Amino acid sequence: MRATSASCGADDAQLRRILGECKVLAVVGLSAQWHRPSYFAAKYMMEHGYRVIPVNPQYQEVLGQKCYRSLLEIPGKVDLVDVFRKAEDVMPIAEDAVAIGARVLWQQLGVRNEAAAARAGAAGLENVMDRCVKIEHARLFGGLNWVGVNTGVISARRPRSLPY
Repeated sequence: MRATSASCGADDAQLRRILGECKVLAVVGLSAQWHRPSYFAAKYMMEHGYRVIPVNPQYQEVLGQKCYRSLLEIPGKVDLVDVFRKAEDVMPIAEDAVAIGARVLWQQLGVRNEAAAARAGAAGLENVMDRCVKIEHARLFGGLNWVGVNTGVISARRPRSLPY
């Protein structure tokens, strides 16, 4: 597993590979309120074939899935830890992501904790910071360009493999 530098951003090829390989997402800070970005992103990912595991001590269930108080309580394997928390709250989440053997620590839009990324990277996790899984999935695997958004992805071909 390649670890990325905490200060560098992931390129499109890396994002495409991560989203193509990581099928089980633990969403830390997932809200049960339909209008919150975490809910919207998790619902989208579920609709596109991903297994979403909610992590939020405030809820018993979100999007019809059992909600866990922490990453450490999740039974089974987690590929990607998607963080919808303030940047100052990310370090303990990164340490838990390392402890459960996750492959990727993904900090959502507006979330950028370099120290947490460095900690995760030192343990072999890949890092993505200040990006949204939903937006990146739609941009790289189709969807955003269909409604007129310039995704920066230019191709006359459909993607070779869809992640779902």
